[in-house]
Amino acid sequence: MHLSADRYFEHDADIGIIGRGGTLERCLESAAEATFAIMADPAAIEPRQQVKVEFEESDPDFALVAWLNGLLGAARERGLALGRFRLQRRGDHWSGLAWGMPWKAGQDRGTEVKGATLTMLSVREREGVWEARCIVDV
Repeated sequence: MHLSADRYFEHDADIGIIGRGGTLERCLESAAEATFAIMADPAAIEPRQQVKVEFEESDPDFALVAWLNGLLGAARERGLALGRFRLQRRGDHWSGLAWGMPWKAGQDRGTEVKGATLTMLSVREREGVWEARCIVDV
């Protein structure tokens, strides 16, 4: 597992992820990076395939959960390890892209993330920096 102390927080059973950014979109991209880094070293992920995730959500907290769970579902369905993320928002419509590669034999796998939860869910802006937090089920 490749965990950086400034991107995670303690939780007894699962893992708490943190994403930060100068915009809400960058913050949620950072949360996706933290989530997928639990499963694979981001430096080892080549951007060979692209997946698209779209959803409607007005609440930034629930947008975080929809984004992460959409990515996790797309990655699982296609057998991909994801490592690069881009998200755009127009009103309540969110459109995201992620890039990664198929899991290959012998590739170092970390801990599988099953989904993002509503536990300790928070997306807030403070002094020009957005921060997103939630517990992911492992």
